[in-house]
Amino acid sequence: MEEKTQNVRKKRWITDWWPNRLNLKVLRQKCPDSNPYGPEYDYRKECGQLDLAAVKKDLQELMTQSQDWWPADFGHYGPLFIRLAWHSAGSYRIHDGRGGARGGGIRFAPRIDWPDNISLDKAVRLLWPVKRKYGRKLSWADLIVLAGNAALESMGVKVIGFALGREDAWEPDEGADWGPEEEMLTGKERFKGGGLEKPFAATEMGLIYVNPEGPGGHPDPVASAEEIRVAFGRMGMDDEETVALIAGGHAFGKCHGAAEDIHLGPDPASSPPEQQGLGWKFDYKTGKGPDTFTSGFELAWSPTPTRFGVQYLHLLFNNEWELTKSPAGKQQWVAKDAQAVVPDAHDPQKKHPPMMLTADLALRFDPVYSEIARRLLKNPEEFEAAFAKAWFKLIHRDLGPRSCYLGPEVPEEVFVWQDPLPERVHEPIDQDDIRALKREILASGLDVARLVYTAWSAAATYRDSDRRGGANGGRLRLAPQKDWAVNHPQDLAKVLSVYEGIQERFNERARGGKGVSMADLIVLGGCAAVEAAARKAGVEITVPFAPGRVDAGRDQTDEAFYSAMEPSADGFRNYWQDRGPVAEDDVLGTPEYCLVDKAQLLTLTVPEMTALVGGLRVLGAVYNYEKHGVLTAAPGTLTNDFFVNLLDMGTEWKPADDR
Repeated sequence: MEEKTQNVRKKRWITDWWPNRLNLKVLRQKCPDSNPYGPEYDYRKECGQLDLAAVKKDLQELMTQSQDWWPADFGHYGPLFIRLAWHSAGSYRIHDGRGGARGGGIRFAPRIDWPDNISLDKAVRLLWPVKRKYGRKLSWADLIVLAGNAALESMGVKVIGFALGREDAWEPDEGADWGPEEEMLTGKERFKGGGLEKPFAATEMGLIYVNPEGPGGHPDPVASAEEIRVAFGRMGMDDEETVALIAGGHAFGKCHGAAEDIHLGPDPASSPPEQQGLGWKFDYKTGKGPDTFTSGFELAWSPTPTRFGVQYLHLLFNNEWELTKSPAGKQQWVAKDAQAVVPDAHDPQKKHPPMMLTADLALRFDPVYSEIARRLLKNPEEFEAAFAKAWFKLIHRDLGPRSCYLGPEVPEEVFVWQDPLPERVHEPIDQDDIRALKREILASGLDVARLVYTAWSAAATYRDSDRRGGANGGRLRLAPQKDWAVNHPQDLAKVLSVYEGIQERFNERARGGKGVSMADLIVLGGCAAVEAAARKAGVEITVPFAPGRVDAGRDQTDEAFYSAMEPSADGFRNYWQDRGPVAEDDVLGTPEYCLVDKAQLLTLTVPEMTALVGGLRVLGAVYNYEKHGVLTAAPGTLTNDFFVNLLDMGTEWKPADDR
C-alpha cells in the first residue's frame, strides 16, 4: 500500500525569509497595551499597599500543603521555590545586564522552556493562589523571588532582607542573545579562541550555569571547577560567593531522574493547549512524585534536605566518591561504603547513600574552592552569613540602585554592587546658576565635539537591563571608565581638568549652601554644546536639564564590574573595536547590530536612535574626532546634513574593506 504523507502548512515569517535582517523590533517592546492592568498602572504605588508579612505567611503555609497534581518532595515546596527563584535570578550576566529576576522573564519562552528549567512551570503554577489573592499589588517577578526567600526563612536561614519593586514584563525580552547554538544542551559554538564569548554566562544553551555532569558531559571535577568559575564570574560572583551559593543551595532538595528522558514530553511552548500552559509531561509511571524527571540526575545532597546546615559540606569532604549512573543514565557520584543516611523524598521508610554531582566535587578538588569550602565547613555561622549575603546579591543585583528597593524588609547595609551614591551635601543649582555655568563652560576653550562626546561618554554607560551605569555618580572620573579607549583617556583628563576648575570656582562663590557636582557639570556641558550648535545653525533651543547628581568615590565603585562593562562598540560615537573579518551571515557581529543593541539597553525608540546618530555625527562627537561618518562640511553645527548626504542618490556607497 502506498504510504500517505501529511502536508504540514507553515507560515513563513519575515525572519524565515531574511534571517539576517536587522531587527528593530527590540526598540518597540514594552507596549503599554500589553499590560492587563492598563497604561495607568503604577506598580510602585500598588506595591506600597502590600502587606508583606501576610504574603509570607501565605507562602509558608502553601509550602507544606502538598498538592496531588504535583506532590512536594519531603513534604515541602521550599526547595522547589528556591530553585525557581535561583533560576529566575541566575540567568543574569554582567556584560549586558540582561536576564535576571526583574520583569519575571522566566515565565516566558525561551527561558521557561530551557531544559535546566524543567518542572519550574509547575513551581510558577503552585504560586498562582498567592498571586490571585494579591493581584495587582504583587508582581509575578517579585512573587517568584519572594517565594525563594521565604522558603529559606522557613527552612532555617537568617536572610539579610528582601526588597520589592520588580515590575512585571508582559512579553519576553527579545534583546537578549542567549547563544548561537541551534540545539539545547550544546555549547561548542559559544567557546571561541579558548574562552566563553561575551555576553554569555552559561556554558551550554538551555542551562543557567554549567553542565552538572561535567564539561560536555565528561565527569571531571577539576575541569568542572574551571567552567563554574567562568559562569559564576560572568554573573558577577567571586569565588567565595560561588562556594557559598552552591553549598547553601545544595543544602536543600534533590535532583530528579526516575527514568530515561525518552518518557519526557515537549517543553511548555511546544505542548498542546489541553496541558494549560504546562509542559515536560513525563509518561513514566505516575510522572510525578517519585516518578519525576527534571535534570536526569537522581539524588539528594543532604540528610536534612529541608533544613539549612553544613551537612552537604560534611558529606562532600568526609567521603570518597565513585562514579555511578542515575536511572536516567546520567553520570553522578556515590559515596564509597557509606551508610544510607539521606531520606527518600516520598517514602519515609527508605534511605539512600550520599550522592553528588561532578559540579559538587569541583568544590572539593579545585584548590581555591576547597580552601573556602573547608573554612565554611568549620565555621557554620560564617557559612550562613556568607550564603545569606550571596543570596541577597543573587536575587537583587538587577533591581537597580537602592532607590528602586521597596518594602519593610530592605536591609540597612549598603553593598558596592548596588552602585551606592553619597548623600548630597549641597543644595542643587538653580536656573540662574545653570545659565551662568553654561556661559563659563562655552568660554572655557572646550569645543562642541568634546563637550558632547564627554557627556555622552558618561550617560551612555547606562543600561536599563540592570539599571546600572549612567551619568549620576560621575564615575567617568574614576577607574576604570576614565581609562577606557572609547573615552579618549588623555583627552578626557584635560576636559575633566577644565570642569574641575569651573566646579572649584563656582562652589567657592556660591551662596545659600549651593554647589555643583562634576556629574552635573559633565551633563550640563553637553547640553550647553547642543544649544550652541543649534544657535550656529540659526535655531534657538533650550535643552532640559535637571540638576542634583552627586559624585561617587572609588570606595563606592565596583571596579571589577565596570571593567566588564567596557564597550567594544558604540555606533553612536562611530567606535568599533576591530574584531577581524565578519562572516557574511553573522549579523550579530556587525556594527549595525551593536548599535541597535546599545539603543535597546538605553531604552531608545527607533526615532530617538536615528536622531542621536545623526546629531552626534554632525556635532563631530565621534571616536578620535575623525571625519569618517560625519557627513557635513560644517561640523559643530546642528543640522540635518548627515541625513541629506547619506540619502543623496547621487552618492554611491561601497565597503572600504571586508570588515
